[in-house]
Amino acid sequence: MRTATTPDEIWLVEHSPVYTLGQAGKPEHLLNPGKIPVIKTDRGGQVTYHGPGQIMAYVLMDLKRSGQYIKGLVNQLEESIIATLQIYGIDNACRKPGAPGVYVPGDTDLAKIAALGLKVRNGYTYHGLALNLAMDLTPYEGINPCGYAGLQTVCMADFGVKACWEDVAQTLASQIVARCGVK
Repeated sequence: MRTATTPDEIWLVEHSPVYTLGQAGKPEHLLNPGKIPVIKTDRGGQVTYHGPGQIMAYVLMDLKRSGQYIKGLVNQLEESIIATLQIYGIDNACRKPGAPGVYVPGDTDLAKIAALGLKVRNGYTYHGLALNLAMDLTPYEGINPCGYAGLQTVCMADFGVKACWEDVAQTLASQIVARCGVK
């Protein structure tokens, strides 16, 4: 149980293949999960995929202590991702109104390169974000990513980024600490 004296933390992890279905998740967005496990979770959002080559950053913080409100935190987390992408030469990342996460120009529309799914309980945040670094994107074909049919997903490697997971994860964590008031 988290309290006012619990230190803020950022957990950086890489998951085995898994689909997660958020609180708003609708089973009809699971098109063909195949052998990939589906886990219901208490984070916000619909369905997404996590797997090798993706950086998961679980942001566990006290909003009151940080001076943040949830909308501001979401904005700053997106800014942290955009800044990380810029450091690695991806300069055209942006937000999409009404659709949390970070996007880049895709084949026909904006493509998602990072997803956000938070949970706030008693002023403490749980869960976090997923940044696609260098991963097999095929499992996204088994779902409507984030509840959007036909949403293209991409990874940093699609833009020529050849960086190790640890380096990008640490860069992302540094950007989150600088922007989000993690204490």
